[in-house]
This record gives sequence, C-alpha cells and structure tokens, in this order.
Amino acid sequence: MANRSQAPSAPSHGSSAAPVLQGAWLTRGGEGRFSAYLPRDGEVVRWTEEPDGRWSGPVSLGGDGLTSFLAVGQGADRYVHLVGLRPTAGGEGHVELVHSVQFQTGRPAAPWRPIGHSNGKGPWTGNPAVAVDAQGRAYAFVRNGGGGLSVRAQKDAGGWHPWWDLHGWGTDPSPVAVCNGEGRVELLTATDKGLLRYVQEESGGRPVRKDVLPAEVTFGTLAAATGPSGHATLFYVDKADQVRAWSPGRDLEPTVLGEAAGTGRLAATGCLVDGVESTVLARQSADGRLALAVYPSERESEGIRWSEHGEPKGPLDTVLTRGLDGRLAAMALTGGSLIATRQSAAAGLHLEGWRSIG
Repeated sequence: MANRSQAPSAPSHGSSAAPVLQGAWLTRGGEGRFSAYLPRDGEVVRWTEEPDGRWSGPVSLGGDGLTSFLAVGQGADRYVHLVGLRPTAGGEGHVELVHSVQFQTGRPAAPWRPIGHSNGKGPWTGNPAVAVDAQGRAYAFVRNGGGGLSVRAQKDAGGWHPWWDLHGWGTDPSPVAVCNGEGRVELLTATDKGLLRYVQEESGGRPVRKDVLPAEVTFGTLAAATGPSGHATLFYVDKADQVRAWSPGRDLEPTVLGEAAGTGRLAATGCLVDGVESTVLARQSADGRLALAVYPSERESEGIRWSEHGEPKGPLDTVLTRGLDGRLAAMALTGGSLIATRQSAAAGLHLEGWRSIG
C-alpha cells in the first residue's frame, strides 16, 4: 500500500522503482504461517515463514514485466489474490491490470492473466484495491479515467464479468476494499467533498454507490478493517491532522480518535490485547519508527494514544495482520528490505524486536 500523506504518483516502470503496495501483502495461511509479497524487477517475489519460524525466499511468482505496483487480497478460504499492473502497447504509459492467485502457503501461484483496463485501454489512473467475498470471488477496484471507480469481478464458474462503472468523481487514487461480516465486499474512498462508499446489496452483485458524506480527508491516508460486529470501519487523517473513524454500518459518523502521529498512510487490523478484541493502527513516526495505537474494537469513545516501537528505520511502508493465536504481526518495507515483528507475550501491546526478512 502506498505510504504517503498525499495521493501517490503513477507507478514507475523498471527495476529501480520503489515498490507501491496496497492491501494485505502480509498474509496468513490456514496452518498459521505467514507469506509476504513484493513487486521486484518486473515480477512478484514471495517470502514464506517455515514451520520452525525461519523465513525462506525470495521465490519468483512470475509477472513478465510488471510495474512496481502490487495489490493483495485474501479470502476466508485463505487463497491469496495478486493484482499488478503491466505495460501494454498502444500508447505512452499505457497499462493493464493482471491477476494471479496462490492457493496454498509456499506453493507456486497460478499463471498471470490480464483483466484489462477500466477504460478499455489507457495509462495509469489509480492504484487497484482487491477484496474477496465469502464465495471466494475476487473484486479488482480501480479509479477510472473519469475519476470515479470501476470494478471487475470474478464469476462463479470461472472467468470475469465485464468492467462495471460504479461512477463517482475526483476520488482518492488509493481506495481501500474489504469484505464485511455478511461476506460482501465494500469499497471505501474519499473525494475533495467527503467520504464515499460502494457496497454490495446482494451476493455477487454490482456494488452500489452511496451518497457522499461531507468530510475533509487527506488523500493517501485511508485504511479499513472489519470489526467484531461484521461492519467495516474506515480510518483516515483529516485536514486538521486528526485520525478519524467512520463506520456507516454501525451508524458511526466520522469520529475523532486522536491526533495523527507521523506521516503517510495508516494501517489497521484487529488482534487480541490482554484477551480483548482490539483494533490496532500503525503509521510511520516523524523519526522513522513504527508508531502504534490501540483501542477496544468498535469502542471509539475510548480514543487512541500513540507509542513508538523499535529503532528509527527511515521511511516505513507497514502492513498489519493477526496470527492464528490472535496476536499482532507487523511487517515493514524500508530501504528496499523487509523487516518483521510480532506481539510479545507480555501484558499490553508490546512488540518483539525487528527481524530482517530479506
């Protein structure tokens, strides 16, 4: 996921470009082992946690000339869906979306297949976001050339539906997509006028755009998580540099959680802290450390306070997830290298030291 406080620029082509990551690029298999994915030198490479806790990799998952962008989504079946961008002929900077899927931890991924461009053909228009519904169907959302959202969804019997134009205007180039507790996908984003939500009203259906909710949102800061109630909550930084939570499924208006720490995009996940289901937010601190905030899930009135962890690492692109034991797992990309940490067994939210992965 892009970790910048403003809208990211178009992904660069070539091996020297810094990776641009979106979604759950740290995943957990059904057996509890983690995998991490990066775009590198025109392909996607993967690291895998082994049964003894060591990490192996990188292993190539192919890609045949991908840009430096990668979006990752994982379903309840633990299948990992990968969506990248690949340059195409026909115009300067033209790209198409391509898709692959990994069915099992440590196993090869399926061949990459093109799924096209939301405008038929054209240049980069935004960073795709991926969500997977309860039936295991992937949805690839992307901002289109008109500034609204389009999506391409997998069919039950294989293949993909045509691109669906979901409309909208002036949206954040990096939206976020989640699967809610009903097993339906939601797309959450922002415009210069406020917050925007697209939600499925029936399983497998075309997501429907809801009315814009007036709000002042800093583009490039969005993160989302599905809470214990099954409703999605969007987290963002407003123009006053405050972190807010918005959950229309719970009738939660944009609510201030606290001041925003540091810079860049937020990351969010649920985990257990002292046996309590909690929501953890992460952001890069001003001096390049990992800043974390935690509160009991869906109890926004508790507010947040930030604490910094580890040594300064410089720019951090961070992703959060939970282990099979409910504890937090975090990974960050810094200076082209991956580092990882886990929640320790101590009371409260404490992390082990960073470990270099690759």
